[in-house]
Amino acid sequence: MAQIISPIPQEIWPHFTVNFSSLRLTPEQFAQLCRDNLDLRLELTSKGELIVMPPTGSKTGQRNFSLTSQFGEWVRKDGTGVAFDSSTGFTLADGAIVSPDLAWIRRERWDALTDEEQESFAPICPDFVIELRSYSDSRSRLQKKMQDYLENGAKLAWLIDPLQRQVHIYRSGRKTELLKNPETVSGEPLLPGFVLHMPEIW
Repeated sequence: MAQIISPIPQEIWPHFTVNFSSLRLTPEQFAQLCRDNLDLRLELTSKGELIVMPPTGSKTGQRNFSLTSQFGEWVRKDGTGVAFDSSTGFTLADGAIVSPDLAWIRRERWDALTDEEQESFAPICPDFVIELRSYSDSRSRLQKKMQDYLENGAKLAWLIDPLQRQVHIYRSGRKTELLKNPETVSGEPLLPGFVLHMPEIW
């Protein structure tokens, strides 16, 4: 049975969008905005809209830590790619600059970038991304974001919704798969051997 989503706690600020489409922020201007607002996570859409994401609530932070810890253990053992946390920005082919909650890139693709590109908002779409829904997130906005990842080259993307205990799995060239209250989620075949244990996330 689906859980009823409770109202957003008053201490959790909602995301909001600022329309900069008429100005078209350059990557350099966006990077400066990020440096000037270190307490915020900022993203830039392909349409030039600035998405402002305040710090997460404590529960979401705990979920993110568990997610990163589990995936990090697999990354160290597997060795075929590099992983990134939620503070990392990537520049997609459509011009958007995004920060997934977790990302992974095959090592040969990452190593093909220059040092300068790696130090910036790298011009590359991750092969695998995870977005973790929080109280302040619109599910429809996140679902659109997952499709954008696929259109820009991601092979696998997971939208984890702890509020409904659901995982939406997006794969390149395939229909979206919905898992309801799963105990585990497998990354096969892209991530051989990686299994995310969900009780630590719920």
